[in-house]
Amino acid sequence: MASRMMQFVRVPRRMPDMRSPQERRRDFREIYLEFAPDRAAEQAARCEQCGVPFCQVHCPLHNNIPDWLYMTAEGRLREAWELASATNTFPEVCGRICPQDRLCEGNCVIEQAGHGTVTIGAIERFIAENAFREGWVEPIRPQRERDRSVGIIGAGPAGLACAEALRRRGYRVDVYDRYDRVGGLLVYGIPGFKLEKSVVMRRAHWLEESGVRFHLECEIGVRGQRSFAELRERHDALFVATGVYKARRLQLPGAGLRGVVPALAYLTASNRKGFGDRVPEFEDGTLNAAGKHVVVVGGGDTAMDCVRTAIRQGAKSVTCLYRRDRANMPGSRREVAYAEEEGVEFVWLSAPEAFLGDGRVERVRAVRMRLGPPDATGRQRPEPVPGSRFELEADLVIEALGFDPEDLATLFDEPGLQLTRWGTLRIDWNSMMTSLEGVFAGGDIVRGASLVVWGIRDGRDAAAAIHDWLEARASLAPSRFALAS
Repeated sequence: MASRMMQFVRVPRRMPDMRSPQERRRDFREIYLEFAPDRAAEQAARCEQCGVPFCQVHCPLHNNIPDWLYMTAEGRLREAWELASATNTFPEVCGRICPQDRLCEGNCVIEQAGHGTVTIGAIERFIAENAFREGWVEPIRPQRERDRSVGIIGAGPAGLACAEALRRRGYRVDVYDRYDRVGGLLVYGIPGFKLEKSVVMRRAHWLEESGVRFHLECEIGVRGQRSFAELRERHDALFVATGVYKARRLQLPGAGLRGVVPALAYLTASNRKGFGDRVPEFEDGTLNAAGKHVVVVGGGDTAMDCVRTAIRQGAKSVTCLYRRDRANMPGSRREVAYAEEEGVEFVWLSAPEAFLGDGRVERVRAVRMRLGPPDATGRQRPEPVPGSRFELEADLVIEALGFDPEDLATLFDEPGLQLTRWGTLRIDWNSMMTSLEGVFAGGDIVRGASLVVWGIRDGRDAAAAIHDWLEARASLAPSRFALAS
């Protein structure tokens, strides 16, 4: 054991420097600065190097966290990078947006002992950014090129992770996406103050340099430019990673009033403006919070993205309504703290009953809630408190209630594509294959709305499964790549 490790008693936990709330609410830049090398080494040296590393156990990717912390403390940063990138396609992304407080850091042994967790996410970000600066992140050059082709539907985290892993094995990879940029929710769903878009665009360029071919603004299915059947014929295997984009909406009186909008439409408009795109619904005020009283309904990470975006757009006030209490909210506790610092007001144990206004929303009528007996999931069921109605002024209401999958069997005109009762794609988790031979799936379209890190995990697992399946069929069927060229 190196003497420089296990410094958690002597060295206090420190995050990278954070921009002040007054400064950060004026722009969409990330709120944390990057560790300096000596500070990263110092914080990495706090790791206890556990015999059973619970940080690694509770990471969906099972990243080699103690090992790359050890290397960072030793100043062996290239080795730290090699270890970090061996299990994670996008460590620079996960270091920024993973809910470490619920995963690796929340399960750190020294956190449980009261010494404060190792700052794993910030160190992971430092390792990756240092690797890009040093030129260690080179395009993929497979040892040999294979004559088989894989098509991927969806350029989000799962699709990109699968593409990267397949290119390393030498497969020809084509990625199809309905949007005009690579990244999915990384680009249009997550605000820049959590993940600056240059980080995603850098990876997209790296994948292109590695030989991945992107077909953007390319809808697949009965309404699109290419049919699902065509892609099955064109490629030796398919991976479906479309994500879930159908917003859940409140079925309340006044839900059709102007000014009541879904979260993803609101966030996408804001992110497009950040790219410099022309966004008519932003410019006419429909999806712009400037000068408005904003009410966000929901308690997940998407709701936190919305309230903090509204602050940066110059809203008069931003209020978040959530039907449970702080302890039972699904979103990151850190995000709530950041939002409160920036001026967001949280009204816990409250739910909307109606949206009021003449053609356009003007007020939200809400009711206080209390937590009753547990429901089927074990969570206490919120129930209204009689006689507790109240109203909030609102010029813009953003519904951040989560997302449901589109009906892909209908969209793809493929009745043989089996769905679960939740509308997600049904797969065999041992093979990642759907009910259709040679069609695999992963990410949110299988799990439902989940974390980016789980999408990366599914993409990597699917790539391994696709490789095994193609190898097993190699002697049974000729390649169809000739049809794709």
